[in-house]
Formats: sequence, structure tokens, C-alpha cells
Amino acid sequence: MIRYSLLCDNAHEFDSWFANSGAFDDQSERGLVACPFCDSAHVTKAIMSPRVARAHIEAGSEAGSLSQQEAPVADAPKPAEEKRPVALFDEKHAALRHMIRELHGKIMETTVDVGSRFPEEARRIHDGATPEQPIRGQATAEEAKALLDEGIGILPIPTLPDERN
Repeated sequence: MIRYSLLCDNAHEFDSWFANSGAFDDQSERGLVACPFCDSAHVTKAIMSPRVARAHIEAGSEAGSLSQQEAPVADAPKPAEEKRPVALFDEKHAALRHMIRELHGKIMETTVDVGSRFPEEARRIHDGATPEQPIRGQATAEEAKALLDEGIGILPIPTLPDERN
């Protein structure tokens, strides 16, 4: 088994184990490797340093014991990973999650996807240059803040996690 540090195109870092060095390439090409945070299938190996286990058996010491001078050095402390909100669901929370999925589906059904043109289209509708219609799309945090500052009511729609977790 081999462990790789991985990085998705949204800069989420995570680790995963593979049977051998070619298994990552094979699974990645088939779209089977996905980010556990955003479900992106655009995942690459992150730069990582190799871990080498060393043991030195001194002459005259017990077989298999490590000498004091050759004891493995503890790994350098890893930077603290960003904690993300998680929850353990009971029946009430499962029902709430179901309602949220239904609401998300309804939003997807009843809005027009304008993609990255969302800020411009929202302004055009707000200014009356385009007929009013429900739209959705993408905006950066700065673009969303600017829309709110201009009095344009928007609501972020988070991507829902898949049912694998």
C-alpha cells in the first residue's frame, strides 16, 4: 500500500491510500478519485517528502533492537489541518437533510443557470435592463459582497455533499 497526499483544483488537501503507485493514475484517469470536501474529480498528487524507516542493529545488542543513537526521529509536527463542521445525524436531522436536498433540487429546477455571468445578469435584472427571472450561477466572494452592498438580494447555494459520507 502507498499513501499519497492529494490536492483538488479547489485547493483542498487530503490523503488517500492506493494498492501501488500505478493505482492512483489508473483510478484518476477513470474519474474514481474525488475530493471528500467538494467532490471534484480534478485531483493531483501534492508535493510530499518520502518517509524512510531506518533501523540499525548494533553488534552485540539484542537482535532486532534499535540502538539509542539510531532511534527513529519523530516526524516534524504537521501544520494544523483546518477543522470543518461535522455532525452525527439522528432521525430528525436526517429528515432535515432530506428537506434541504428537496429545496436545493427545487432551486435547481426553477432557476436559469447563467454561470459566471451571474453578477452582471443580477445587476441587469436589478436595474430593469432585463426582465425579472430567477437565476443562479457563480460569483466570487468579492462579487457577492459587491452585489449585497448594491442592495441586490442574493443567496449562496452550497453544493450538497454526496451520500457517500
